[in-house]
Amino acid sequence: MTLQLSDLLPILSEHEGWQIETNEQTLVLRNEDNIEAYLAVAGEQILVEVLLFPQDQVKDVNALNDEILRTHMMFPLSTIGLNTIDGHSYYIAFGSLSSQSNAQSVVIEVATLFRNVEAFIELYQEHLAETV
Repeated sequence: MTLQLSDLLPILSEHEGWQIETNEQTLVLRNEDNIEAYLAVAGEQILVEVLLFPQDQVKDVNALNDEILRTHMMFPLSTIGLNTIDGHSYYIAFGSLSSQSNAQSVVIEVATLFRNVEAFIELYQEHLAETV
């Protein structure tokens, strides 16, 4: 069976500490630390992603990219990429799985992504410019 957003909404809503909203073709999940994840189903894939920080907040993009490429494998089920939103580049953390996965696998993916986001931000913090 191929999972759809309508299948995932009640399953993800049961997770303690998560708030779920629907937004057009996406579910917006917020955990108790106020981290927002965006979940979408596209054909045979479920994609869940979190914005980490804007690229223009990075002191040395090449140094950060080098460190990401050397360390990202320390974090299960998640990876880091770049996404352009409204003309600005953002580092994102994301995970993907088959839309034929079982519901428990989707919950594990989202929970792991939330944990990994906190670790990504802590690990790469030294590369970010101080904000006022």
